[in-house]
Amino acid sequence: MSMRTHTPGRTAVVSRRERGQVAIEYMGFIPLMLLVGLLTIQLGVAAYAVNQAGTGARAAARTASQDVSHGDPVRAGREAMSDWLGSYRNSRFSRDSGSGKVTYTTRVKIPSVVPGIDDWGWARRSSTMPRR
Repeated sequence: MSMRTHTPGRTAVVSRRERGQVAIEYMGFIPLMLLVGLLTIQLGVAAYAVNQAGTGARAAARTASQDVSHGDPVRAGREAMSDWLGSYRNSRFSRDSGSGKVTYTTRVKIPSVVPGIDDWGWARRSSTMPRR
């Protein structure tokens, strides 16, 4: 059975089988849109991890540069970061001291939001502060 649809200027015949074609094409497009959405969110999470690595490196370098000890620089760096990125299994700190300055480098594991892809690598940032 076919239906006649009328559009100004022409008449088209649409079969019953063709009416669901747009819905099927749309269903095939949804996984692609979901993947693009997840990759966009993953990009935001990666940018946040880079930001947190910089925050941790600055806090650690600032603490280490003080003449009077204000605590452990690595602990200060972890406390400056968000809990889920600053944990011991998600972040690494390294120190490099030069003449009159101290540098801390922080690496933060980038968490995954895309199912099946777990290794996005590490975000790395360094901060150098003069010794006081």
